Amino acid sequence: MKEQLPKVSVITPCLNSEKTIRYTIESVLHQSYKNIEYIIVDGGSKDNTLKIISEYKDLFGGRLIQVSEPDKGIYNAMNKGIRLSHGQIIGIINSDDYYADDAIEKVVRHLEYDNPYQVIYGYCCFIKGSRIVSTSKCTHKNLKRGMIPHPTCFVTRSVYVKYGLFVEYLRIAADYELMMRLKATDDVRFYQVKSILAYFSIEGMSSNNNARKRAEFENACIRYRYHYYTLKEFCEKLSDIYWIN
Repeated sequence: MKEQLPKVSVITPCLNSEKTIRYTIESVLHQSYKNIEYIIVDGGSKDNTLKIISEYKDLFGGRLIQVSEPDKGIYNAMNKGIRLSHGQIIGIINSDDYYADDAIEKVVRHLEYDNPYQVIYGYCCFIKGSRIVSTSKCTHKNLKRGMIPHPTCFVTRSVYVKYGLFVEYLRIAADYELMMRLKATDDVRFYQVKSILAYFSIEGMSSNNNARKRAEFENACIRYRYHYYTLKEFCEKLSDIYWIN
């Protein structure tokens, strides 16, 4: 008997994203895989974001769910989207990033139906405007050194049910903490799709020194929490972040 194609939920958190969200929505709409539920969690935009979203509701044929209300940050918005979702597999794509046309089809192709706990991810292009700056092929085998490309990550629902959602007190690196948490388990399997699945815009990346330090601090705390840093290494890293720099 042929396996029924699983429903995939895609979540986009956004706030005042009128300049970029159309590309994100279009990339979900035009996926070669069609059993997709699309959830946009808006933080209360004051620009034309909501107007743009409304243009696409009929095109999704009832598969687009929109929420617009104040939130407590991007990871709170992601968690809202996960709680609203119904798919067997859940992906998250931010409002200034977009998918390759066959991204979700490739993810579903790698799904193992006898294993409820999976993270499927792939390669990610970093773009500035229309120019590809670099391509990330980071693997979960080197998670202690850095995050795998989160725009390409698809996580089975059972993972969130058993191991929890994003930790919302982290402002920048909660996606990294989640992957480290899952890597530390015996149940969750990671699969890398050796193809470009998403395009990540570096236009919105903050050059603010405080934001950079916050990111380094959170990453250091996560590595210490999951025993990739000794206490001495952790303290030395904090010294590098807050004194030498």
